[in-house]
Amino acid sequence: MTEDAPAPETVAPAPAGPTSATSPAGPAGPADPTRASRASRTALSALVAAHAISQTGNVVTAFAVPFYVFALGGSGVEIGVAAAFATAPVIIGGPLGGVVVDRVGHRRAAIVADVVSGASVLAMPVLALTVGLPFWALLALVFVAGLLDTPGQTARRVMLPGLTERAGIRIERSVGLLDGSERFAKLIGASLAGLLVAAVGPVPSLFVNAATFAVSAVLTWTLVPRDARAAAATAPGDAGLGDAARASYWQDLAEGARFVVRDPLMRLIVALVLVTNLLDAARGSTLLPLYANDRLGGAAALGLLVATMGGCALLGNVAFGFVAHRVPRRVTFALCFALAGGPSSLAFALGSPLPVLVAATALSGLAAGALNPILATVELERVPEHLRGRVFGLLNAGAWAGVPFGALLGGVAADTIGLTIAFGIVAAVYVAVTLTPLAGGSWRLMERGAVHLETGRTP
Repeated sequence: MTEDAPAPETVAPAPAGPTSATSPAGPAGPADPTRASRASRTALSALVAAHAISQTGNVVTAFAVPFYVFALGGSGVEIGVAAAFATAPVIIGGPLGGVVVDRVGHRRAAIVADVVSGASVLAMPVLALTVGLPFWALLALVFVAGLLDTPGQTARRVMLPGLTERAGIRIERSVGLLDGSERFAKLIGASLAGLLVAAVGPVPSLFVNAATFAVSAVLTWTLVPRDARAAAATAPGDAGLGDAARASYWQDLAEGARFVVRDPLMRLIVALVLVTNLLDAARGSTLLPLYANDRLGGAAALGLLVATMGGCALLGNVAFGFVAHRVPRRVTFALCFALAGGPSSLAFALGSPLPVLVAATALSGLAAGALNPILATVELERVPEHLRGRVFGLLNAGAWAGVPFGALLGGVAADTIGLTIAFGIVAAVYVAVTLTPLAGGSWRLMERGAVHLETGRTP
């Protein structure tokens, strides 16, 4: 995170773990803080790199699948269906996988998620180049590939505070690095995907995505320690109990759900991001590929636009780091959110030429750079460590619940009311919804010094 605010109370000092080094005096001697810090920084860098590489592959898939459907003679509705199958697993894998992440271990969950997702993606080009890949098989593989992707991202995010503390840096900085790495991945992935799809076609491009999952898994396996937590983070009431005495899977899930329901700010965040993600899915997964294919000449122009969004979001993320501690979170969040979706959608609705579309997309990207750092800081401040896997999974599932419908509605809208009107509706609704935090109420809990739900104290 890029804000200069205190770290969450729930992050306690970490015990000596696999990354702790010992002095020349021997195992019984005191740990060498310099070597331990260096090893922890290496582990943190590996985690951020694994996240970025995995996200790069996801961008390639997001490009390749729509253009493969085009090659099959698919319509806008079929592209929307494919996008829905790619995003629906988030709703399932988010909450259910979040509990698994807390139970089986964050590192192991991240590795397994990358391996399974990579194998599913690899099956797509292998089948397409051998026995054939019909539309229904593509949908099935896209669904399986996405099922564990969200738990994998959640696992990396939950490991972040522990590795950050061991590395001796502020949580705000490390969260900013993670978000910046994702922005950078979208920039590189979009450019790479646009060139790959245009040069070799959508099917061979999927081999690149499969390789990125493999690299991500290897980085996590070899460089991230098994104990990457900040503390034992034992759930209240579970201290001293063995595995047999632990709460059931569904009780764990219910505990996370109760936290989300009880926290008024979490409820508002889920509701707002649910709507904006629905609109983003309609725009990004369906309307933009159709617009690029019909009016901009294909994948290369789409790659330019997505790369512009990713690159400017990365710049916005870096710039926000210099002013984050000086600006109010709530007002900044609302204004940047409105700019992140409104101007670019309006430019498409007006049928603007490509240079204008690029400029509007750049503005949206710069504004978007502040959003995830603010949200991630607030969530880490308010969610106790032992609940983070399941709570983050539930938050992701709630926020993404509308994405499959948005992708499908985008395809239906394109085929019925046309691209121009569809983009206009997205622009108007996006701005209206994202300005609601300015009304105040529970949104004021975003600010520094807000009372923590669990402890009754400020983070």
